[in-house]
Amino acid sequence: MNYTQTLDFLFTAMPSFQRVGGDAYKPGLERIAAFCQHLGNPQRNYYTIHVAGTNGKGSVSHILASVLREAGYRTGLFTSPHLVDFRERIRVDGEMIPKQRVVNFVDKHREKMQELDLSFFEMTAAMAFDYFDQSDVEVAVIETGLGGRLDATNLITPLLSVVTNIGMEHTEFLGDTIEKIASEKAGIIKKSIPVVIGQASEEYNRVFEQRAEELHSKVVYAEKEFVLNGVEHFDDLNQHFSVLRTRDNRTFELDIDLLGDYQRHNIITACAAADLLAEQTPLTISRRAFREGIARAAANTGLMGRWQVIANEPYTVCDTGHNADGMRFVAAQLDALETDRIFAVMGFAKEKDLGKIMLLLPKRAHYIFTKASIDRARAIEDIAAMADELGLDYECQPTVWEAVARARCLALATDTIFIGGSNFVVAEVDAIAEFGSKE
Repeated sequence: MNYTQTLDFLFTAMPSFQRVGGDAYKPGLERIAAFCQHLGNPQRNYYTIHVAGTNGKGSVSHILASVLREAGYRTGLFTSPHLVDFRERIRVDGEMIPKQRVVNFVDKHREKMQELDLSFFEMTAAMAFDYFDQSDVEVAVIETGLGGRLDATNLITPLLSVVTNIGMEHTEFLGDTIEKIASEKAGIIKKSIPVVIGQASEEYNRVFEQRAEELHSKVVYAEKEFVLNGVEHFDDLNQHFSVLRTRDNRTFELDIDLLGDYQRHNIITACAAADLLAEQTPLTISRRAFREGIARAAANTGLMGRWQVIANEPYTVCDTGHNADGMRFVAAQLDALETDRIFAVMGFAKEKDLGKIMLLLPKRAHYIFTKASIDRARAIEDIAAMADELGLDYECQPTVWEAVARARCLALATDTIFIGGSNFVVAEVDAIAEFGSKE
């Protein structure tokens, strides 16, 4: 098989959550444990950091991978979902896994994967573990897929566990309360392994503390270790934070090439995690590596779709925030823009709480609702009905590209175009590099 044929096999024989949603979800560690044993348990041959959470886990994972790379370590990074290319999920020192390595892995292990009835995510995680081992990775940052306790990535025993925050998402799988969801994500805590909690909350702190107490693990609340000190600001390329480390009152002036307002939470989480890794694990992270790794987080790791500016005149930005907790920050930043008009191209996934998300949208924007070309995309009629109920100014276009073209037709140089609501909508524009040339 060539690369295209290999991907066709993976997406048809092993349907992904990204494409079909809950029908692809297979909780439990039995299948991936058996497959990794078949591979020789490659996940045991390098250090790992495990990152879970409702929002921010992707950004935090990329920031930590960048810091570790700047510290001189050969660094693996496993994340999901991808936007454009499946290979975005598996990187070593910022470079995607080669196409031929994907083909070779599937050719070699296809029968075993089918015998074990692996899910798409289980196969992908195992491929990442194996590729990192074959690539002489020294430390890998591993992002969970869905949840934590029964997630395929929970096979690892990391140096550090990180939970960014907890919100109401995937309730059909993780539970219908914050406490139940927190309990699932607390499942990544391992015996005597510290855990960093990015955003503390009275709703779920005790869940993590009880789990950690049972396992004799230390809980570190990031917001107690580092606080924002002073005013943060950004241009179209970088954002600046002044961060105070509480244990010694040392101030760090940090630039980051990620622009979303919500990065103020992620940078605190990443700072606490990197500081703990430097102070309490075998890893060595200098202050230079810390600063430069944060400054080059996107450049070092290929991270896309986080308040990403893709054109100017009109100012055009996309963001993959896709649930109520994430959209709250995106909508506030959008509404605060000093721009004449806002044209927002948006679509959503079927399973998202449409009412909660759309209630957050700025009333001053003109919306162009659309549907991504994927089974999980929400019908435009459903979105329009909710928009009518909320009194939003809107129109509809059948495809993402038609919606983007319509926004570009309406917008003047002094206006803003926003593209988001779903990973899938952003992915179709992401052809991001080609945006300016698409007419």
